[in-house]
Amino acid sequence: MNVQEIKEIARQKGLKVGKVKKSELITTIQEAEGNYPCFDTGKADECNQVNCLWRIDCK
Repeated sequence: MNVQEIKEIARQKGLKVGKVKKSELITTIQEAEGNYPCFDTGKADECNQVNCLWRIDCK
Protein backbone atom coordinates (compact mmCIF):
# COMPACT_ATOMS: atom_id res chain seq x y z
CA MET A 1 0.00 0.00 0.00
CA ASN A 2 1.42 3.38 -0.90
CA VAL A 3 1.56 6.44 1.34
CA GLN A 4 -1.31 8.23 -0.44
CA GLU A 5 -3.61 5.27 0.20
CA ILE A 6 -2.57 5.18 3.85
CA LYS A 7 -3.15 8.92 4.19
CA GLU A 8 -6.65 8.48 2.80
CA ILE A 9 -7.39 5.79 5.40
CA ALA A 10 -6.12 8.15 8.10
CA ARG A 11 -8.32 10.99 6.82
CA GLN A 12 -11.35 8.69 6.81
CA LYS A 13 -10.66 8.01 10.48
CA GLY A 14 -10.48 11.74 11.21
CA LEU A 15 -6.73 11.82 11.71
CA LYS A 16 -4.58 14.71 10.61
CA VAL A 17 -1.99 13.78 8.06
CA GLY A 18 1.09 15.76 7.25
CA LYS A 19 4.65 14.99 6.44
CA VAL A 20 5.21 11.78 8.34
CA LYS A 21 6.88 8.52 7.53
CA LYS A 22 4.78 5.58 6.41
CA SER A 23 5.48 3.60 9.58
CA GLU A 24 4.52 6.54 11.83
CA LEU A 25 1.27 7.03 9.96
CA ILE A 26 0.37 3.35 10.22
CA THR A 27 1.08 3.20 13.96
CA THR A 28 -1.08 6.30 14.43
CA ILE A 29 -3.92 4.55 12.61
CA GLN A 30 -3.39 1.40 14.69
CA GLU A 31 -3.65 3.43 17.89
CA ALA A 32 -6.78 5.24 16.66
CA GLU A 33 -8.36 1.84 15.98
CA GLY A 34 -7.57 0.73 19.52
CA ASN A 35 -4.94 -1.73 18.36
CA TYR A 36 -1.40 -2.19 19.58
CA PRO A 37 0.92 0.02 17.47
CA CYS A 38 3.20 -2.79 16.39
CA PHE A 39 3.87 -1.97 12.74
CA ASP A 40 7.53 -2.21 11.76
CA THR A 41 8.72 -3.13 15.25
CA GLY A 42 10.55 -6.27 14.16
CA LYS A 43 7.95 -8.59 15.63
CA ALA A 44 6.08 -9.56 12.46
CA ASP A 45 7.05 -13.23 12.85
CA GLU A 46 5.45 -13.31 16.30
CA CYS A 47 2.27 -11.45 15.33
CA ASN A 48 -1.02 -13.27 15.58
CA GLN A 49 -3.06 -10.55 13.85
CA VAL A 50 -3.59 -12.44 10.60
CA ASN A 51 -6.27 -10.03 9.33
CA CYS A 52 -4.19 -6.93 9.90
CA LEU A 53 -4.38 -4.50 7.00
CA TRP A 54 -0.67 -3.75 7.33
CA ARG A 55 0.62 -7.32 7.67
CA ILE A 56 2.05 -7.56 4.13
CA ASP A 57 4.30 -4.52 4.69
CA CYS A 58 5.18 -5.28 8.30
CA LYS A 59 8.67 -6.29 9.42
